Amino acid sequence: MPEREVIQMRSVETLVGGEWTAGDEWIEVQNPADLRTPAFRVPALTPADVTRAYDHAERAFPAWKRTSPLARATVLTAAAALLRERADTIAEDIATENGKTRAEARGETLKAADFLEYYGLLVGRGGYGTLLNDIRPDTRTSAQAEPLGVVLAITPWNDPLITPARKLAPALAAGNTAVLKPATETPLSGLHLARALHDAGLPAGVLNVVTGRTGQISGALLDDPRIAAVTFTGSNAVGDRLRTAFATRNIRFQGELGGKNASVVLADADLAKAARTVVAAAFGQAGQRCTATSRVVVERPVHDAFVRLLLAEVAALRPGAPLAEGTSVGPLSGPRQRDSVVGHIERAVKQGATVLTGGDAPADEVLAHGCYLNPTVLGDITDAVDIWREEVFGPVLAVRVVDSLDDAIVAVNDSDFGLAAAVFTRDLHAAHRFADEAECGQIAVNLTTPGWDVHHPFGGFHDSGSPFKEQGTEALHFYTRVKTVAIHYGA
Repeated sequence: MPEREVIQMRSVETLVGGEWTAGDEWIEVQNPADLRTPAFRVPALTPADVTRAYDHAERAFPAWKRTSPLARATVLTAAAALLRERADTIAEDIATENGKTRAEARGETLKAADFLEYYGLLVGRGGYGTLLNDIRPDTRTSAQAEPLGVVLAITPWNDPLITPARKLAPALAAGNTAVLKPATETPLSGLHLARALHDAGLPAGVLNVVTGRTGQISGALLDDPRIAAVTFTGSNAVGDRLRTAFATRNIRFQGELGGKNASVVLADADLAKAARTVVAAAFGQAGQRCTATSRVVVERPVHDAFVRLLLAEVAALRPGAPLAEGTSVGPLSGPRQRDSVVGHIERAVKQGATVLTGGDAPADEVLAHGCYLNPTVLGDITDAVDIWREEVFGPVLAVRVVDSLDDAIVAVNDSDFGLAAAVFTRDLHAAHRFADEAECGQIAVNLTTPGWDVHHPFGGFHDSGSPFKEQGTEALHFYTRVKTVAIHYGA
């Protein structure tokens, strides 16, 4: 067994009021590929520090609101360029704190840059408002968008750079100021985003990053009266509590929550392509993304043939260290997440499911100290097995057989969630019918459930999220309010 490389733990400061600050205490950030030595540490801010972050955001808002959208665009596009220049370094840190492969982490960095650039140019080069007809003579009426104020962004560990960029880019481009609370497990990625914006010339206080133990600072973070809007990505349990709490305070809330995404393979599909695509959708990022395919619905005539192709594709995957050459599946984000996924698998087996492959940790001794789980496929799935409806958020795929497109659509919609779904077919009529009847915010035909461009509206139905979409022009509706102005210019 090769000798383990000893990594020196790095201390990384956070950004509050335009200054990089250390605080009095630190939080250690683990490397899920090797839990023996923490990789980083970030400041454990206090409730007083959180209040100070809001102070800075409040003070910075009037000037940033008045700043020309073209000037805001200059900052965001410059920050995008810095992310691209630093992509290799940032990717290594994402892979280290999150467990993504190097390729996945680098892709996340480049997509984060795309968000900054897109919203900078969209707002900077867009129109000021809309002129409206008015029945009154000599009257010019318009509707114009303006920023809300201080936005709180709470982001998850699974996409620790893309998600802050997806939220902060439209928020800042529209003229809001922000307080970012990155996940405690993966704070460094969000700090890279803050560093790029700071270095690009973002004025002091426009963005403040709160790193800390949630249990110690949640009151100061959530109860501040200056919050105008909260955008949250995370679990349904937390999202439901936040939605209820903020509704009583007239605070705008956006939630991007869970998913239990299904891919349907019809009898006329290209089975080899379907198998390759489903495996990519299910096991990329070790299945730890809200849009991952976690259910496969297969028409009975092609079930056995499809499963053989699916298992062959899974067998070609290579679990390994995130930064190692050739790794296709990294570790889960931490011991608690790994144990949760294993618990879902064990419960499914007790309820009648069959493990077709995986369900255990890799035998490689080099991986023994990490949070690894082999990609898992479960067969003999019925609607009585809990894993058919429960979000697992790991490298687990449940396969269910049906007899028709009608049955497949019923199976897809048999969920409290409604984020993404896909169908594999050569039949254009079936494709359109599926798109019309599947109760999901994103529909794919012969494509993966994940993978949406920055200009595509993103968000789910039912328990997968709130009515406010992310991405594209739709995102700006959440971060702005509309003012109608009528001016009489006659005698």
